Order: sequence, then structure tokens, then C-alpha cells
Amino acid sequence: MPSGDSAVDMACWDLWTKMRGVPLAEAIGGTRTSLMATVRLSPDSSVEGLVTRVNQQICAGYGHVTLDVRPGWDVEPVRAVRQAYPALTLAVDCGNAYTDLDQLVALDSYGLEVIERPFATTDVHSHASLQDQVAASVAVEVASPAELDDYLTLRAARVLLLRPAAFPSLSEARRAHDRAAAAGWDIQCTGGQGAGLARAATVAVASLPGCTLPCDVTQPPRQNQIVTPVVGANGGVIAVPLTQSGLGHEIDEDRLRRMTKESFHA
Repeated sequence: MPSGDSAVDMACWDLWTKMRGVPLAEAIGGTRTSLMATVRLSPDSSVEGLVTRVNQQICAGYGHVTLDVRPGWDVEPVRAVRQAYPALTLAVDCGNAYTDLDQLVALDSYGLEVIERPFATTDVHSHASLQDQVAASVAVEVASPAELDDYLTLRAARVLLLRPAAFPSLSEARRAHDRAAAAGWDIQCTGGQGAGLARAATVAVASLPGCTLPCDVTQPPRQNQIVTPVVGANGGVIAVPLTQSGLGHEIDEDRLRRMTKESFHA
């Protein structure tokens, strides 16, 4: 979910762009009409079950898969997926859960494109050490351009994991995008949480020219969203709504009422 400041800012952008009859993606400088998508898969009860789920997503049209890994669930599942699908573009999300490099360096031998969020965000030096030792690009998630500057100075990563809802405003998210792109970094937009509005803003930001990696808006399930049309991928591709003004999505008031447990009228 977006923070309070971020949610208000997104609502203001939506209103401002609707008043002017322009899509949000266009207003912030987006240039893409469609986006490649990644699908994120959480740990499974078995390695075999995970491989089956990967197969289902490939059959659904995804050519890029991100596996959530943690200490104790990392090398074995990644090895199994790579052996089953040698040509699959594969990334891992470590959830800031690691404290040493050994397992992460071992993962790199399986042809990963990106190793996301390996260490605590404040541990810039460990990120730099890892990036020096692996061929995969290390991806970091920050909440301000100032945090990003620390990584840029030490060349501690090569990918910005850009979550617009984590920034106080879309303007700040755009500034982070601009700094990362100017440094030659790749950028992946992510925003799978929430009921749809933050996901729609994520798609708009992902249409910016520096967002070179597949976008992640695959969670939660579509039935949890309160917007219409729902935000998500079809056949591994996400459409950028450029024929509607604002976010390009409206609140589904009937669904919202059905999901509401309590309400009041002023």
C-alpha cells in the first residue's frame, strides 16, 4: 500500500491530469505503450512444486520470472528451475534477508539476470562487495534520491528497483529514475501491493524511458482490486492506458461497497 503522502499525491496527479484530459503516463514523461512483465513466485512446499508453477507461468506467456529466495530456500530451487528451463530469463528477490555473500555468489552461477535486495538497505558496502563478485546485476530499493546517491557513489548496484508508492511523491520517484538512468543503471518498476491505484501509478512510471526491465504488478490477485479495468499483465504484457486521462482506471464502487465492512456518511 502507498504511504499517506504518496496516496494523496497519486490522487492529486490523477485529478490534475483528468482535468487536463491527458494520461498520467504522458504527463510524467512516459513514452511506452506497453510493458513486458515479470511474474514473482513465492517459495513452494517443494522444489518440484515450484518448477510446476514456473511452467504454468511460461505457458501463460511470461518470459521473465522472479523467484523469491531466502536463506535455506535459494540454491536448490534456483538450480532446479534453471535445469528445467535453460533459456528462461530469471531473477531472484532476496527480501533483504542475507548477511553474507557466499550463497548469493553461488546463485550467480545459474545465469541470473538480477539479484534483488540481497542485504539490508543501509548496508551499502555489502551490496558493493557482491556486485564486484557476480555477473548478475544487483538491484536495490530505495525511498529517496538521497539514498540512491550512496549506491551510485560506491557503484554498489546496477539496477534500481523503483517502487513509486515508497516515495512521498511521483515527482520524487521521477527524480530517482532520472539519476539512475543518467548513471547507466537499468530500472525495474514494482508495485504489486494494494488495491489497484498504486499499481496503476506503477505502470505509468514504468513507461518512462529509463525503465528497461520488465515491470512487476503481479500481486495481489486481481479479485482484490477495486479499480476497473484491473491492473495486470496479459500474456506477459502490460498495456499502458494512453487513451484515458489520469491513471486510466476508475474506482469500481460496487466492488468497493461489497468489500467494505463499515461505512459512514458525512
